[in-house]
Amino acid sequence: MREIRGSLLVTMFERKGLRNLSLAAIFIGFLTIGLHQFDTRSRYIPDYDGINPGSEVIVTIDPGESGSSVGKKLYSQGVVKSSEAFFKVAVADPRSARIAPGEHRLQKRISAAQALEQLLDNRRIPNLVIIRDGAWSSEVRTALIEAGFTTKEVSAAFAAVKLPAPFGRTGVEGFLYPAFYTFAKGESAASLVSKMIDRFNFEVKDFNWSNEGNFSPYQIMIVASLVESEGTPDVHGKVARVIYNRLSKGMPLQLDSTIHYILQRRGQIQVSINETQVANKYNTFLRQGLPPTPIGSPTRGSISAALNPEKGDWLYFVTVKPGQTEFTSNYQEFLGLKAEYKKNLAAGLFQ
Repeated sequence: MREIRGSLLVTMFERKGLRNLSLAAIFIGFLTIGLHQFDTRSRYIPDYDGINPGSEVIVTIDPGESGSSVGKKLYSQGVVKSSEAFFKVAVADPRSARIAPGEHRLQKRISAAQALEQLLDNRRIPNLVIIRDGAWSSEVRTALIEAGFTTKEVSAAFAAVKLPAPFGRTGVEGFLYPAFYTFAKGESAASLVSKMIDRFNFEVKDFNWSNEGNFSPYQIMIVASLVESEGTPDVHGKVARVIYNRLSKGMPLQLDSTIHYILQRRGQIQVSINETQVANKYNTFLRQGLPPTPIGSPTRGSISAALNPEKGDWLYFVTVKPGQTEFTSNYQEFLGLKAEYKKNLAAGLFQ
C-alpha cells in the first residue's frame, strides 16, 4: 500500500487546504447574532473605497466573538468606515468562519471586503504557530523553535506533558492537536504546548472510546495517526477498516507512512525495497501489529474513523491517481491497481 499524496508540509494549503486544518480556538460566531440586528437592504452603509489605506493597527479577535462585535471593533480602531459594512460582508462570505482568534495586523481606512481578506491572511497574524494535520512531534518542535522558543524550553515543555487519563502513557506524539495557535509576548513554550493538549481534549471530549476490536484509547490514537497519514478524508473510514482487517488476519500492515516516519522524510511518494528492510520498531513491513506510538497528530475526523471504520473486507488500497483511491480484498486485483498507479506515476500525474 502506498502513501502517495505527497508532502504534508509543503504549505498549509496544499494537502487539504484550510478544509481540515483546525483553528486554535473556537471559530468566530458570525451567525450567532441575528441578521435582524442590521437592516442592510434599505439604507446606505458607509464603506471606505480602500484606495489609500492608512497605517497598521493590531486588532485582537476573541474566541467566539460575534460578527457584529468584530465589526464594531474594526470601526473603533479606524479600520472600516462602519461596523455594518463589515458585518454585511462577513455574513455573505462563509470564509468568515475561518477567522482565527488572536491578534491581527490590519491597515486603517480599508473597505470591509479588504478587512475580511486581511483577517483571513495568516501572514498578518503575529506570533502564529501552525500545526498541520498529521504533524510529527519533531515538526512541532521545529515550529516552536522557529517561533522563537529555545530548544531547551521546548524539550522541557514536551517532557512536562501529562496525557489525559484514558491514555495512560507519556510522550506527546499524536496529542499535539493540529491547529493555528497564537501566543502572547512573553508566553512560555509550556503554555503553548498546553494549549495543544487542551485542544485535543476539547476535540475528543464527546468520543466514546469503546470499539469493536477492544482496542485501548491509546491504540485507537495509533490507528488514527496511520489513517491520517495514509488517506484523504473521503477514504479515512475505509483505510481504518483495512488496518483492522489486516491486524485480525495477522498480516503486517506494510504502510509506507511508517517508513517515512522512521526516516523523518516528507515529500516523497515511493518507498524503496531497501527502505522497507530497515530495522526499526516502527517498520510495519517487518513487524506485525501496530507501531509502538502514534506517528503524528491525527485530526478529529481520523480519530472518528478509527473508532467507526466502514464495513468491508478490504485488505489492500492503492491511490491509482490523485483523488482516486481503490480498495480490494483480492491480491491479484491489488497487483493490477499497483500497475495502474505505476503507469500514472510514470505519466507524471502525481507531480
